[in-house]
Amino acid sequence: MDESTRFLEAEALRVRCREHGVVAAVPWARHDSLFTAAFEEQGAWLAAHATATMVAELMRSSWRAVTRMVTRVVGEARGKTDRLEGLRKIAIDEKAYRKGHRYITVVTDVDTGRVVWAAEGRSQATVEAFFTALGTERAARLTHVGCDGADWIHPLVKVKAPNAVLCLDSFHVVAWAGEAVDEVRRRITRDLKADGRDEEAKALKGSRWAVLKNPRNLTGGQQESLAVIKKTNGPLYRAYLIKEQLREVFRVKGIRGRRLLAGVIAWASRSSRRWWTWPASCAVSTT
Repeated sequence: MDESTRFLEAEALRVRCREHGVVAAVPWARHDSLFTAAFEEQGAWLAAHATATMVAELMRSSWRAVTRMVTRVVGEARGKTDRLEGLRKIAIDEKAYRKGHRYITVVTDVDTGRVVWAAEGRSQATVEAFFTALGTERAARLTHVGCDGADWIHPLVKVKAPNAVLCLDSFHVVAWAGEAVDEVRRRITRDLKADGRDEEAKALKGSRWAVLKNPRNLTGGQQESLAVIKKTNGPLYRAYLIKEQLREVFRVKGIRGRRLLAGVIAWASRSSRRWWTWPASCAVSTT
């Protein structure tokens, strides 16, 4: 026998259960488990930081066994902790978890970064189920609710969390700004075609990603296209700069982020065309 191998032996009372057959309850293992509780807890912790396949290889088990470990550990902990207590700032988002537009709605505590609630679906009914679980009193204590721009979610949050500021998440805000920049590019392209300047319109048509991508991710050709736009197309380049300053707002955050945001709003307001707005009922958080 390998000296590193250790076995645990103990007498256990075996009983016959009508539902589960012959079973034996032991203090070091959970019901219906082949592993000790400590082994399962280690596997569940690792599963939160790595794939089930990797955990299975490390623990010398299988990914199916790892999945069952996580199910048992989470099921045991679920009734011991009220994850909805003390919430002040939350973020609501949906994640695709399977092909065919299968989604799960996830609520996160912004202060701690922990997921506090999740359920299948991405509808008003799903979010309403969260507020039902949270309760009226705790919902009234919410100060900030972050979410995307879905029209169906804003009215519900305003009713269920009347004291909370509705905040748009940075990903969607920057994405909307990018859509606005692309609309400016398309409009200018149409104007060039109408004036018979087909070559310029063709060049601008191929510059879409040059003005939409993060500057750090631009290819050499896209950097050249952006340089040409800077010299020859002032309106489009200004729209691009506004979008990038908005991206910077969320990168620096805090007081500096608020100052940059004020500059973005003032700059966009002075534009000859009202090229982009966000819902008046929402706020952009830079905290």
